[in-house]
Amino acid sequence: MRQVTRGTLVIDADRCKGCELCIVACPPRVLTMSKTGNATGYLYPELAPGCTGCTACQQVCPDFVFEVYKYHEPIVSGSDAERMHP
Repeated sequence: MRQVTRGTLVIDADRCKGCELCIVACPPRVLTMSKTGNATGYLYPELAPGCTGCTACQQVCPDFVFEVYKYHEPIVSGSDAERMHP
């Protein structure tokens, strides 16, 4: 499956209180909650490939957990990646 990633996040896991607002706000659905807790025991979001850098997670987060960055050139991975970028 071809995956295009146009941005990335820096997630401050220790700041997160596990509200999960970012999970439902993420349009490409690339955030999931961790299986283990942070320093205070809360589950925190983890990022999978496919981020668009849209900032939706950052906008809804009450704890300022996210820094969002957009790539100048998208990163393509998966089965079609070799054909697009030899």
